[in-house]
Parts: sequence; C-alpha cells; structure tokens
Amino acid sequence: MSWVLIALLVVPLVGALVVAFLRNDDLKAKYVALGFSAIELVLAGLLWFAYDPDGDRIQLASGVDWISAFGVRLSFGIDGIALVMIAVIALLIPLVIGAGWTEKLPAGRSQGGYLALILVQEAVTVAVFAATDVFLFYVLFEVMLIPMYFLIGGYGGARRQYAAVKFFLYSFLGGLIMLASAIGAYAMASDELGKGTFDWATLVTVVRDADSTTQTWLFLGFFLAFAIKAPLVPFHTWLPDAAAEAPIGVTVIVVGILDKVGTFGMLRYLLPMFPEASKNLAPFVIVLAVAGVLYGSLLATGQRDMKRFLAYVSIAHFGFIALGIFSFTSQAGVGSVSYMLNHSISTGMLILVVGMVIARGGSSLISDYGGMSKVAPVLAGMLLLSGLTTLSLPGTNSFVSEFLVLIGSFPTQPVATIIATVGMVLAALYVLWLYQRIMTGPLRGDALVGAAAGPGAVGDPETKTTIGDLNKREIAVLAPLVVIVLALGFYPQPVLDVITPTVGATLTEVGVTDPVSVQEGK
Repeated sequence: MSWVLIALLVVPLVGALVVAFLRNDDLKAKYVALGFSAIELVLAGLLWFAYDPDGDRIQLASGVDWISAFGVRLSFGIDGIALVMIAVIALLIPLVIGAGWTEKLPAGRSQGGYLALILVQEAVTVAVFAATDVFLFYVLFEVMLIPMYFLIGGYGGARRQYAAVKFFLYSFLGGLIMLASAIGAYAMASDELGKGTFDWATLVTVVRDADSTTQTWLFLGFFLAFAIKAPLVPFHTWLPDAAAEAPIGVTVIVVGILDKVGTFGMLRYLLPMFPEASKNLAPFVIVLAVAGVLYGSLLATGQRDMKRFLAYVSIAHFGFIALGIFSFTSQAGVGSVSYMLNHSISTGMLILVVGMVIARGGSSLISDYGGMSKVAPVLAGMLLLSGLTTLSLPGTNSFVSEFLVLIGSFPTQPVATIIATVGMVLAALYVLWLYQRIMTGPLRGDALVGAAAGPGAVGDPETKTTIGDLNKREIAVLAPLVVIVLALGFYPQPVLDVITPTVGATLTEVGVTDPVSVQEGK
C-alpha cells in the first residue's frame, strides 16, 4: 500500500498543474481544485486504514536514491503522528476551497493561480510529514515557504508584502540553522560508519550516543527552526502579521497546518536524535511553553482584530503542546499529539466561521460588530460552538487533548502545569468576550444594521443578495467539522489508538519511563 502515500504526494501536484492552466476560467478552476482535493481526502482515508498501529515505527515506506554521493534519498514513510497530520491536511484543504468559493481576490489575480498554489502547498506539506531522510526534510521544510509566500504576498491584505517577507525570512533563517545541525549529524555518521548518511533511522542510532556538548549544539540548531515554525514565544512574531494579512483560507493553512511542522519536528527529530540534550534542556523549553500559554492568552484578550486574535489563541495552544512534549510522560505525549490534530480542527473551524463573519460585515475589527445573532442566528451558533471547542469544553474534541496534557505533565512538571491552567481560565474569558462583542447587544456596523432593515437594504450589486445567515454551501463546509468536533469529544479512542504506540516508541528512544502516578492512571 505504499503507492497510496506516493499518490498523496503526486495528486495535488497534478491538480495544481491542471488548475494553473484554467486561470482564465475561475469557475472551472474551483471545481477542478475541489475535485483533486476530494481525491486527496479519499486517499488519506485509504492511508488511515492501511496503517497498522501495532506495526513497525515507520510504515508504507518507499524511496529512491537522489544524491548518492552524499547518501541522500527521496524516502518517505509514516508513523502514527505523521498519519494524523496528513489526514487533517486532506480534510481541511477541500473545506478551505469550499469556504472561499465566492471570495473576491485582489485585482488582476485569478482563482486558477490561487488554487494552484494551495494544492502545491498541500502536496509539499504532506511530503514534509512523510519524509524519512533528514536532508529531504530540510529541503521540503524550506520549499513549503515558497507557495505560502506567494499566497500571503499576492492575495493578502494591505500589508501583505511585509507579512509575507517576515514569514519567509523567519522560517528560512531557522531552516538554515537546522541545516547546519543536519550537516553536523551527517559528519558524525561519516566518522562512525565510514560513510555519511541522512537516513533518519540511522542518524537516530548514531547521534544519540554523542557526548552531551555535541548533542546540545545540534539540538539547538533543530530546536530554533522548530520553535520558529511552531511558534513558541519569543520566536512567534511572524504569526500575527501573517494571520492578519493572509486570506481566510490561507490563515487556516498557516495556523491549522504549517505550524504543526514545528511540534512534529520536536517529536520526530529532537527527542529521538538528541535524547540527552532533550532532557537537559527540557526546563528551558518548559519555561517558553508556559510563557507562551500566558502571553498568548493575555494578548488574545486584548486584540481588536479578529484575525490577530486567532493568531494569539494559537500561540497559547502551542504552549500546551510543547509542555506535553517535554514533560516526558506517555499521557502528556499522547495529549500533545492529539492536541495538534484537534487544534487544527477546532481552530480551523473557528477561522472559517470568523471568515464568514468578516465576509458579511466587511471588516476584521471586532468593534465594527454587535448584535449579529439578530440577522445570522445559525452563524452565531457556529461561532459559539467553535469558540467552545477552542477553549476545550468537555464534550468537544479538544477537551481530551488538554486534559491528557495537564494530567500527564503534572507528575514531572507540577509548577509549570499549575501555571498553565491559568491559560484555561483566560481562554474562557477571551472566547466568550469575542462572542459577546460580535453576536450580542445592539446592532453595530453599517452592513449589519442595513441587513436588519429589510430585504434590499444592503447587498452585493452583482448578486442582489442581502447579508443574512449561513447559506447551504457554508453549512456544507462547517457540517463535517461539527460532526468531528462532537464525535472526537465523546469517542476519541480511534485517534488515540493510532497515536499511542508512536508516542511510546519515542519515549523509549529518549530513554524515559512514566512516573508511578502516571502508570497507575493508565
């Protein structure tokens, strides 16, 4: 079944090529892009059923020589963590395309070009999660910046060029530092084995036995790249600008997908390759994680712009994920990986709903809204539900993830865990504050007041429609996310069964065992 993984890499690229040739026919470009993204979703389903949670660490592997002189291969394979991230990518992309069906692009920009870039972004991001060669991972880590740079810089808001350049430079610099560490690991393999290699499994066995100083320096090179991508405080400053200026669909990809490459890298590369350095530097990372929880939560509470609000909410959530990873318990690790998945679903849904609000009101400023539930009650319900799953309300998908992180982290990091719980209180504050400002009280905003005045008061002169509640297309986009949010809230076991063996293997590679309190809680 390795052909399924290869097809997942190829199908979006073929779709991008076809869509690019349809740049003069926007409607056809949308249907073709949606069709290829639907095929990708079907392939992701096949990949899920082909994966054996109790099988080898890396499954469905395949590869060919690329740069033989340096031992570089185009090699791909998946573990449980990569599988869930590939699945959520395949889920979100067709929803992004559907949500942006009527979105107006900047003058001179075609839907064909925009959607082709989204499909290229999908293909490259899937490849990043599936790469099993460290040099290939680095190349894809940098290549995935290119379509995103053009998506933000070509289709974003007024400050799109600034945001795109800042995003690119931050991530590119982090990648270059990671490359230096990868070359250091290659040199160690060359000395140890008589020939260099970038094969992940081989480097794990070689580098993990290096002395503490060498491990620490190599660890820091990889960590900086992943901390920027995640993003952890204080390496986060590119995200609010990128989220604020990008189109809504692109914001979903940035916040819901690309950020996870950072935390995925910590689990796949940092912990297994540099176990001693990971344990020694864990207190430093925990401090950054807790700082991110508090900082992101406080800044989210004070935001005036909805899209920047979303960015700071995500920064707080990534603090929880990093806390779970570096607490070195199976419960916290499983919680962190499921948090990565559920954050993509919950925050992706919240971003899409916020985009639907902005499409009606014509502004991303919170102060331009009020009483919107009077003209769009179903939209108000969707904003409330997406907000509640973002703050991890019991019965929603995110609750299990946050609960596992906290109970798994407490035995090894009690002080940090207690401080991080403050972020849960702040989450309730900023989510309910956002809902209250936008949906309750008297109507505010010319567009909303006009819509409430009656048919024909406000509308698009081309479509002759007034501002109103969710239409059938928007309901079709949100319905799958609502189902998943509730299903995983009440029965997360299928996902946990896939994640748990990989997390256990990672902790074994680090050489840590669960504290007695965690073992008794299993």
